[in-house]
Amino acid sequence: MVLAVKILDFGSNMLKYYKLHDDVKDPVFATEGSACFDLHCYLSKLNQITIYEMNNNKVLRFPQVYDGDIIQISIDPADRALIPTGLIFDIPEGHSVRLHTRSSISLKKGLIMSNSEGIIDSDYYHQAYIMLYNASADVIRITHGERIAQGELIATLKYDIEETTDVPEQKTTRVGGFGSTGV
Repeated sequence: MVLAVKILDFGSNMLKYYKLHDDVKDPVFATEGSACFDLHCYLSKLNQITIYEMNNNKVLRFPQVYDGDIIQISIDPADRALIPTGLIFDIPEGHSVRLHTRSSISLKKGLIMSNSEGIIDSDYYHQAYIMLYNASADVIRITHGERIAQGELIATLKYDIEETTDVPEQKTTRVGGFGSTGV
């Protein structure tokens, strides 16, 4: 284990992260105009990956070594995998980290996030994982160090939730309910 704390600079806000291993890739902004930072998977032939199969059976699977030294995990069609990042975020109070699938991994491999958007709360202090769902008809392999998701630091709006006895009324010219603005 490596004791490495690094910082992503968001101007007046800082997102710190801790690397669990010395070969964990740093989260980085790919370009100057990137809205989100890229996250990489961390695979080791010693760490089991949690997979939920199409029938919801939970299995643990070791990554495999291919071509001598390439570590990969296979995700079968309709399976969900909990992919480790090797990072623990130190999220500032009043913020969260939102996780999104990278567009290229969705388009080219058919992998999407199982929960559409991951949310890491500021009081979560464990390793960050990316939940990937294989929406393709093929077995998809993820390679150690591959960019698999994007993250962004978001300010949390605090508000109260209160029951009302008054039925909400129409506030705009919208007519119709669920699905009414579709084709």
